[in-house]
Amino acid sequence: MTEQISRTPGVFIALEGGDGSGKTTQLGILHQWLSESGRTVVRTREPGGTQIGERIRSLLLEHDQGEVDPRTEALLFAASRAAHVTQTIRPALQAGSVVLCDRYIDSSVAYQGAGRGLGTEDIAQLNDWATEGLQPDLTVVLDVDPERARARRAGRTGGEDRIESSDADFHARLREAFLARAAAEPQRYLILDAEDSVEAIHSLIRERVEALL
Repeated sequence: MTEQISRTPGVFIALEGGDGSGKTTQLGILHQWLSESGRTVVRTREPGGTQIGERIRSLLLEHDQGEVDPRTEALLFAASRAAHVTQTIRPALQAGSVVLCDRYIDSSVAYQGAGRGLGTEDIAQLNDWATEGLQPDLTVVLDVDPERARARRAGRTGGEDRIESSDADFHARLREAFLARAAAEPQRYLILDAEDSVEAIHSLIRERVEALL
């Protein structure tokens, strides 16, 4: 079902990686650079990006929402993503915008497929259906050691959300899944060491994005 996003005027870029890998920082810098270059940029996130998606986000990530079993979790992420693609991402791409997304399908494959043990292929197929095959032009994976990532999260205000607070083995499985997805399609992925400097990481991302534009 996979669709080639080159059929739309816009460019779709997703940033992936474990919690605490620095995605938000890099998205902010990339957004600023693209805007200053005269590009129309839509910055969004998952779960979220729409009114219903933000409500689903609270159900998935907040600690006081009751028990969320793995299958329900996977379906909620897919539902949020379906709305996100239909209401936000596709319209922006059709308008010629650059879409910057904090997480996309790879996160579900890693978190629910590998982390929760639901099967990476099953979760990939579910989300391929939910998005009607929409794939990013470029997915940047910020690779970080899980223990280092946990130390980074410990310094943030507000503490860890429901999924971030999962055990070390869970986060190790996530890392392996992200790297395996990237290795399978190297032409569409850029793997970077999250321990490098903010400036060095941005420079490498910018080089790939310039080639796309």
